[in-house]
This record gives sequence, structure tokens and C-alpha cells, in this order.
Amino acid sequence: MEGSRPALRLVQGVNASPAEVEWWWFCGHCAAPAPGQGAPAPGARVCMSCGLGLLLETRKDVAPRPKDAFLVIDSSLLIQAMSRHAQRLLDIAEESAVNRPVGELLVPADAEPGSAGGFARSIADAAAGRDEGASAVVRPWNTFGVRMRARIAPCGPPRAALVVLEDTQARRLRAV
Repeated sequence: MEGSRPALRLVQGVNASPAEVEWWWFCGHCAAPAPGQGAPAPGARVCMSCGLGLLLETRKDVAPRPKDAFLVIDSSLLIQAMSRHAQRLLDIAEESAVNRPVGELLVPADAEPGSAGGFARSIADAAAGRDEGASAVVRPWNTFGVRMRARIAPCGPPRAALVVLEDTQARRLRAV
């Protein structure tokens, strides 16, 4: 087993050529980029910036920035990690959120029928490793009138979905 390659890795989708997709390693807690941006050794995947998160890989165009709020969700739609900014935005500690269904924290903001299935389906597709990114408009489950755009994309290893939250109200306030 020594010197063997990891069993799981992200692969490019059938619609993407290698030149189209650029991959990015980031910390699953603070979003700091991995040093050198090469694949880290399996034993060296803890973030060197914060010491709390595992290094994950996703498409560069959806990778979170250090000030972004984001969650990492597995194929069972359970939260596996969240950034400190997501903890503040959703008013919950990571320890309380891990292994809870994402629906206990975020729900689709739209009232149309079927919108809940679309959000869950996008997360499940991303966690299954499908390359196509998706977006949705969501809100905290217990708060009305708050809308956030969510960018959803695959990340890993292990395979999971990355949900980057953009607080549209905060963005509008900055623009004024």
C-alpha cells in the first residue's frame, strides 16, 4: 500500500476539456489557499494557516475566498464542515452544525413548488462529483426576508458539495 495513489480523486466531467477547468485547493475552515497549489500529501492536508480545516479541492471559479461563508455537505445532505463566516452568518457553531441535515440550516428562498428539490438535487449532484456548478437562492430555515445566493460545486476528497453563500443584502449595502 505504501506509495500508492489515493483511492478517491476529482475527475473532470465529460463536457469539460482539461484546458477549461482549473482546480484550486483551499482550507475547509478558513478558505486559505493551499501552499503551492499542488495536491497536498495525504498526511499533510491540515491547513497551515488556521490548523483547523482540511485542504479540499474544487474548481477555481467557485472556490471560496477567505471572507466567504461556505459549507461542505456530504452525499447524505449532512453538513461536514463550515467556515467561521458561515457560523456567524447562520448564527450556529460548527460543532452544533456538523452531521445535521442542511435543511435544518438552509432552505430555498423561493416559494414555488419544487424549489426545495432543486436545491437538494444540486447538492446531491455536486457531492456525487458531477462537474456542472449550480446556484440557488436560499435563506436560513427560521428567517424570512433574508435571501442569499448559493454557489454549489463538487469538492473533495472525500467527495462532497461545496456551498458558498453570498449575502445579497450585505452586497447591496456595500454598493450604496
